[in-house]
Amino acid sequence: MAKNTICLWYNKDAEEAARFYAMTFPDSAVTAVLRAPGDYPSGKQGDVLTVEFTVAGIPCLGLNGGPHFKHTEAFSFQIATDDQEETDRYWNAIVGNGGQESECGWCKDRWGISWQITPRVLMDALAAGGDEAKRAFDAMMTMKKIDVATIEAARRG
Repeated sequence: MAKNTICLWYNKDAEEAARFYAMTFPDSAVTAVLRAPGDYPSGKQGDVLTVEFTVAGIPCLGLNGGPHFKHTEAFSFQIATDDQEETDRYWNAIVGNGGQESECGWCKDRWGISWQITPRVLMDALAAGGDEAKRAFDAMMTMKKIDVATIEAARRG
């Protein structure tokens, strides 16, 4: 296990979520599944307790802690994309697998984890500052999934 790991709380489906992330994002994998060595108050021997995995190179631990705590947008993964095809692929994988769209490039997977699918062209436009950044920002504010061509057109004015 890495020295610093993001711990994500799931009800009972941490392994399913981790395997989905590993199939969806490059540099992602499930690295360990730890099972209960005996029965316990809310489960039985053999139940998955934790899952160690990486998402786009970020070490994570999925904890099957139960239904007590829910995810919020206060935590999200931001995935930088190089073009519309990559943006579409990740967005469609998340939303099309029981997730939901939100605004400005944000979506939520079916386990409640928030994702920012962010084309690099948008970040470059915002970093440019001035009118170019304002036009790109204004265009982004009208979108759910980010449209690269629209952001590029806004940059040009």
